[in-house]
Order: sequence, then C-alpha cells, then structure tokens
Amino acid sequence: MARPVLIPALALALLVGAALPSAPAAAQSAVAEGQALAFDRGKGNCLTCHEIKGGDLPGTIGPALKDIKRKYPNRDDLVAILHDEPKRNPQTVMPPFGRNLILTDKEINAIVDFLQTL
Repeated sequence: MARPVLIPALALALLVGAALPSAPAAAQSAVAEGQALAFDRGKGNCLTCHEIKGGDLPGTIGPALKDIKRKYPNRDDLVAILHDEPKRNPQTVMPPFGRNLILTDKEINAIVDFLQTL
C-alpha cells in the first residue's frame, strides 16, 4: 500500500527539484553573461584594450586579464575598477563604465564573475 503514496510524492519532489535553479547553474549563467559582455565590441568591449583567453583580436593597451582572482582577491576592488577606474587612477584610458552608465551594476557584476574565472 505504501508504494502508491511514495511514487506521487517522489515524482513531485523530482519536479520541484528540477524546477529550481541550482547555485552552480546560476553562477555559470552569470559567468557566461559576463564573458559575452566582456567580448561584446559594442558593450563591455574589454578586448579593445586587453588580452583575454578565448577572445579574438585583443588590444595591447591594458594588461592581459589573467590570474584576476589572485591579483584582486577582494571582489569589491574589481567592481570599483570597472565602475570608475579614473577615480582610482586618473592617468588611465579605461572608461568609467558604471559612472558613465555604459554598463549597469548587474552587467558589471556579471563581468566581474567572469573575470574571476581567469
């Protein structure tokens, strides 16, 4: 008798579990979104100045973007750089992506998620 009750309960649990996004899947989605933005010549445009693994036709004005998590262990530092690098370094040619509303805070965070995987 217990079997008929368990099967619907198990089926419901599987359906609910399948409908909920897992944290790793959500994180992978943010990383993919960040990479797309970083490589987008009309939006993030990071490849204009930086070499990034997997990117085509990189620029050489800025440093190669690698070992980012080691270089910037504090995520907030990297967010600040993308938001308004001229505030930190007045001599930079990097645009203030956040201050000038080139990128939204959500887009900046997605790019940071991607950069931290390099």
